[in-house]
Amino acid sequence: MTEPAPTLDPAIAARLKRTEDGLVAAVVQQRGTGEVLMMAWMDDEALALTLATRRGTYFSRSRGRLWVKGETSGHTQQVHEVRLDCDGDTVLLVVDQAGAACHTGARTCFDEAVLLQPEV
Repeated sequence: MTEPAPTLDPAIAARLKRTEDGLVAAVVQQRGTGEVLMMAWMDDEALALTLATRRGTYFSRSRGRLWVKGETSGHTQQVHEVRLDCDGDTVLLVVDQAGAACHTGARTCFDEAVLLQPEV
């Protein structure tokens, strides 16, 4: 018999400002370095699972289902901290990333297109 999926604490759910699709943005940052690894989407169930399991769990808009980071690639995220921003429309996950964070195989999803370089 499988355990029922965790539900999101009503106090947390009340603070979320979701898109029309019921999603909130999730920014993922490497613990210790602050490196931004990726951005994904979460619904209430994904956030509840992340909080309960400490594994990065997201909602895939293209697949229309939940996915756990690393379920197929092995590139897992151990979640150490989850914060809600002041507007309630974005969560920040602080993780230990094992392997690549990006589906392309890159360490971070923000390595490819640098639009503005720092001034020297």
